[in-house]
Amino acid sequence: MLLPLLTTALLLSAQDPSATVGPAAERRVTLVESSPLETTLDAPDLPQTADVWKGMIDGAQREVLLSHFYASTAPSSPLNDVVEAIEAAASRGVRVRFLLAERFRKTYPELAERFGRVEGIDVRFIDFGEVAGGVMHAKYMVVDGAQAFLGSPNFDFRAMDQIQELGAHLVDRSIAEGLSRIFELDWALAGGEAAPSRGGALAPSTLQLASEQVGSTAASTVLATLACSPEGHLPGGVPWDLPLLLELIDSAKARLRVQVLTYDATGYGGGYFDRLESALRRAAARGVRVELLVADWCKRKGCVDGLQSLASLDGIDVRFAVIPEASTGFVEFSRVAHAKLCVADERAAWIGSSNWEGSYFTTSRNVSLFLEGAGVGARLARWFDTTFQGEYAEPVVPGKSYEPRRRQ
Repeated sequence: MLLPLLTTALLLSAQDPSATVGPAAERRVTLVESSPLETTLDAPDLPQTADVWKGMIDGAQREVLLSHFYASTAPSSPLNDVVEAIEAAASRGVRVRFLLAERFRKTYPELAERFGRVEGIDVRFIDFGEVAGGVMHAKYMVVDGAQAFLGSPNFDFRAMDQIQELGAHLVDRSIAEGLSRIFELDWALAGGEAAPSRGGALAPSTLQLASEQVGSTAASTVLATLACSPEGHLPGGVPWDLPLLLELIDSAKARLRVQVLTYDATGYGGGYFDRLESALRRAAARGVRVELLVADWCKRKGCVDGLQSLASLDGIDVRFAVIPEASTGFVEFSRVAHAKLCVADERAAWIGSSNWEGSYFTTSRNVSLFLEGAGVGARLARWFDTTFQGEYAEPVVPGKSYEPRRRQ
């Protein structure tokens, strides 16, 4: 077993019946992406985020839970179909609850206010600065306690077709239960209510990755585990993701692929956060080939300095993902690689909502999915390679001066 720490912490409680509801063939994971228009990044075997979200909501019969950093749409966006699906679900009696970060209440008020006027949709804002010193940064959805989505895309029109995103759709009651526990804790905090009972531990889920994503005639088995941050605000049964992520990095024997929007050991939150930095350096020191892909938003002072330090080491290859502007003109906070991914030896992987800076793991709410299996590891490795080895990659050169990328 690749993840002994995970196994020790969670397999002891495998008697939880919610982890084994339904035949194994019905419990599945599907990798999901958003690919920016006018690029060559689209993977035909990975469905687009907006299509998956709409399909999940259209099938809802009882309840939809959504947790996001913020909510924002624009005319002619695929996200509008999702918005209308949420409203239609509420109109047929589905209870919808939407949790958002207090930090962006004034920046993006329109969609939250629109939802708040619909009978059957409840909206709350959580100030995670007051809770733990950070922000609500998780992006996930749970439908009827039976299926879930989590990953990098915000509930944002830009995340549908102007930004590179990565997520996972899971049909599995155990993962859905874990995300529901996170949601109920944060929903209570947002409403000034007592925290719900913690609940028992949840076992990892055995799922199937569809054959078309494996690239073979048969589906592939995947062991999936949910985790979250920050450490001091974990619901019962959901472990802290940072130790599991460090273990994943330390398990790599030959090759480690990492993609995040930003990587900065001295980033937001104050102080030097060396845990991920040290893990990457340990990997390179023992002969692992480390490949790190970050968005060109990291071409800013402070962030780029740390990347150049890593790039100067033997065995570490650091590159920017540079997605050109659309032919229709500049759109703020878009045309960027926003996915969060780590793949160890094509055997196991992490997909999450955290950038690799300390505050995302220590003070902010984020969610993580750990996936173990050769099929899913290989597919995610190929997904990473498309960008890292493609036309949008630019090497990080030690000592070079960079102009910050315009974001707004």
